[in-house]
Amino acid sequence: MKILFYFGHPAQYLFARATIKRLLSNPDFEIIILIKTKDVLENLLKSDRIPYQNILPQERGKSKFHIAWSLVKRNFKILPIILKNRPDLMIGTDASIAQLGRMLKIDCVSITEDDYEVIKTLGDLTYPFTHNILCPEVCDVGKWNDKKIGYKGYMKLGYLHPNVFTPNNSVKDKYNLPDNYVIIRLAKLTAHHDFGIKGINQKLLTQIIIMVEEKGLSPFISTEDVIYEDLRKFELVIDPSDMHDILSFSKLLICDSQSMSVESAMLGVPSIRYSDFAGRISVLEELEIKYGLTYGFKVGDENSIINKISELLELENLSKKFQTKRKRMLNDKIDVTEFLEWFICNYPDSQKIIKNKPDYQNRFIC
Repeated sequence: MKILFYFGHPAQYLFARATIKRLLSNPDFEIIILIKTKDVLENLLKSDRIPYQNILPQERGKSKFHIAWSLVKRNFKILPIILKNRPDLMIGTDASIAQLGRMLKIDCVSITEDDYEVIKTLGDLTYPFTHNILCPEVCDVGKWNDKKIGYKGYMKLGYLHPNVFTPNNSVKDKYNLPDNYVIIRLAKLTAHHDFGIKGINQKLLTQIIIMVEEKGLSPFISTEDVIYEDLRKFELVIDPSDMHDILSFSKLLICDSQSMSVESAMLGVPSIRYSDFAGRISVLEELEIKYGLTYGFKVGDENSIINKISELLELENLSKKFQTKRKRMLNDKIDVTEFLEWFICNYPDSQKIIKNKPDYQNRFIC
């Protein structure tokens, strides 16, 4: 079976990473991986020594025009690769492979963790053409629910489930980190669904740093963008591949990143996110309301975020309590890597099985 994967973001590759490694060792499968330049995506593949082709080496601009033009370029870049290799199945989040798959009569499985209303533009460009939408059960894919393959888990469990990830305590020594520290993550907010979305500003950031230090903890800032000059001494400069280990041992994550908030929840680290997306994303709403692993506040509600930081940092046995919450969440969820490997290896029968018998996936609960 020949499978083409397309990844446009590091988290997408990490979701399928363990599965891809297993498939590469299976003589019954031939794997083709295409990527575009985005953050540390290419570095991850190089580090894993997995063959790939970067179809867009230059990172795209931030405007709507650049995003639209990038889609056109991807279609023209990917089309000849598909025609040459003729894959049996294509997997990814991008509209290109869904559109080209429909045109060439090749099944496409679109993977996502976002609700349709949050990624409406991408959804409108992708979902009418894709064959299946593989996503957490809690996700709302709008009017394309008939294409949904819902699984009992989250994309981030594909790489942060305890069966595939064990935090490396030596990473703390590598960067000479103290025992008690807080990670402040600032997202770039340049994705297609980020237009008009606001997060942590400089004034609030400064207030948070002062507060964390007053509580006797060390603040470290991780950012996708240029850091403010007067706050550069707090910048966390690390190998991106060590980020999940460092996050695992932190006391708290404060951020405007939805993705990292989910990662934090997977690890049992409390997180506070400050974003216009608060209350709009089903995965995070479930992690907050059902499991109490994260807290979201809309931009403008600065008093609430400050009060919540104070409340959590004064809580006795904070880490132990959130590990208990994490265990409860994991008991309800499947090993996503095991499920994904089964789903791909048994496709297209697997899609019919899950649609007709959703509880079949309970065998992947550990």
